Amino acid sequence: MPDTVDFKKLAKELYLPKTTPAIVDVPEMTFIMIDGQGDPNTAASFQNAMEILYGLSYSIKMSKMTGRTPVGYFDYVVPPLEGLWSVDGVTNFRGYKVTDKNTLRWTSMIRQPDFVTPAVFAEVQQSLNKKKPHLDTSLARLEVFTEGLCAQVMHIGAYDDEAATIDRLEAFITKGGYATDISATRRHHEIYLSDPRKTLVEKLKTVIRHPIRK
Repeated sequence: MPDTVDFKKLAKELYLPKTTPAIVDVPEMTFIMIDGQGDPNTAASFQNAMEILYGLSYSIKMSKMTGRTPVGYFDYVVPPLEGLWSVDGVTNFRGYKVTDKNTLRWTSMIRQPDFVTPAVFAEVQQSLNKKKPHLDTSLARLEVFTEGLCAQVMHIGAYDDEAATIDRLEAFITKGGYATDISATRRHHEIYLSDPRKTLVEKLKTVIRHPIRK
């Protein structure tokens, strides 16, 4: 194992796809998740979720500095933010054609190493509550998530310009003899590899992933 684990490099097939769509079988992984609704550009609940997610994730990473290192701990790069998306009243939302972003329902999440158990998570929640009492860390949960068979592609550019990339992904799915399998439990999925505060809009990299079935 390298001195510092970077999950993006260890599992390039999951995090660094090409701009040509491909099939991937996504294994079981552990995430910290927060559910919410509203326009991510304006909703206070979304910004609050970001502060909680990153606060918990970095608290876990830096636990080695507190003298309470979890069993099995190894140094690692905090994985990228991910999002599962749906829209009120739409049963097969595929990531675009949103007329009102306030109707968006989202699950924002960050992957965690396998040593993050419910006990480790609960301890970090309590610690962050003491440091930042304005944050309601009870909104977050630790969940083991298995996505299974999916098709994915790299989108480069603005989030609002994803439609053409999604259309290519959907065409690839159909041509390959698969069907998009979006439901209440299998949703349009995005992985945000770029920091929009530091990256030009035209260079933003986003993995777009759709669950599929034969």
